[in-house]
Amino acid sequence: MKNIIQPVKGTRDFYPEQMTIRTWLYDLLRQVSESFGYQEWEAPFLESLELYAAKSSEEIVREQSYVFEDRGGKMITLRPELTPSLARMVAQKQNELVFPLRWWSFGPFWRYERPQKGRTREFFQWNVDLLGPNSPESDAENVAVLATLFKTVGLTPKEALIMVSDRRLLDAQLNAFEVPQESRAAVSAWIDRRDKLSAEAWRANARELGLSDQQLSKVEAMLADKDLWKTSAELPRFFEAIGSLGLSDYVRFDAGVVRGFTYYTGTVFEAWEVGGDIKRAILGGGRYDRLLADVGGDRLPAVGYAMGDVVFTLMLEKYGLLPKELKVNPAEVLVTVFSQELFGESLRLASELRAGGLNVVCYPGPAKLPKQFKYADRMGMRLVTVIGPDEAAAGKVTIKDLKSSAQQTVLRADTARAVRQILESQGT
Repeated sequence: MKNIIQPVKGTRDFYPEQMTIRTWLYDLLRQVSESFGYQEWEAPFLESLELYAAKSSEEIVREQSYVFEDRGGKMITLRPELTPSLARMVAQKQNELVFPLRWWSFGPFWRYERPQKGRTREFFQWNVDLLGPNSPESDAENVAVLATLFKTVGLTPKEALIMVSDRRLLDAQLNAFEVPQESRAAVSAWIDRRDKLSAEAWRANARELGLSDQQLSKVEAMLADKDLWKTSAELPRFFEAIGSLGLSDYVRFDAGVVRGFTYYTGTVFEAWEVGGDIKRAILGGGRYDRLLADVGGDRLPAVGYAMGDVVFTLMLEKYGLLPKELKVNPAEVLVTVFSQELFGESLRLASELRAGGLNVVCYPGPAKLPKQFKYADRMGMRLVTVIGPDEAAAGKVTIKDLKSSAQQTVLRADTARAVRQILESQGT
């Protein structure tokens, strides 16, 4: 074996076969996003570290970001997430934009994490954000985009659910439990870890945080209360709106959904596989009303989420929901080269067919026709054309169908029309 340089750890190669899946997913996300009127946007892949330092979690900034100093001495990072960029861009043109904003994006991100199943260092992420409205109904719309994706792709509520809570409800409960304000962040993080630790370790952590046995019991009762949402000022309206959108089967209340980022202010949600072996959230999101002010803009209500492609694709693969047949080669036709003397005729025919709206490959030089036919078949092309001496003399072209072995000879000027007719009749 040659000593071939390997790809960077935690990245993925996208050969054409894998690229068709990525493109299919991108098209699907576009379809669902645009069905709710969301507009596509994008931000730079490089951002100032300053943008993230005060707005993202400490873990992302100090441990997971790819940071370097540019030649001007400025600290730059490959973007680890998109919401701070969104806030920066909206703040820059806040007086020019038309609200509410419905924006979506799908692009690459980088985090220095330990690669494992469902987690890479370079990944793609679907971001869906609604800025302007401040209501449970707008939160429900944002969640509905996600639920619609699940429904569209064929994931059922028995396979994936969106778990919803509200940071305001949690704060009210912690107030009632007399948890000190200075302990709230640590206690919230502890609640968020309940599914990542054994029951014994989780309870032991509670005591390390200074919670009494009585407070621990109250938190456990809170997490078990499936009707707690009814005491919230906002969640009854949220669930009513989800019901009106016809997506209640995909959405459940879970008081244990906290979210780790410091900027979430209200509704929070995560999507999980139901009873499966993927032991991490498919995605997370929620309301973040303070973020725009943090980057210099005016305070603006906002709700949004981000979903990585790796875990979602694993789920689709697990449940057999990835498309069975995707066209790897965009060309429908191979123009063969009979001889060096007729090479120019083949090149001209290829150009004529492209001008007629067809995707065409011209073989790179003279070769035996069976070899050229085999190449076309292996590349998934249905039709081949041949201009031999007889066809060239008569101003004609032979078209061969590699699947049926049928062939016909047509006038050169009719070739594009004849090819389209064959492809359309076969549903190619």
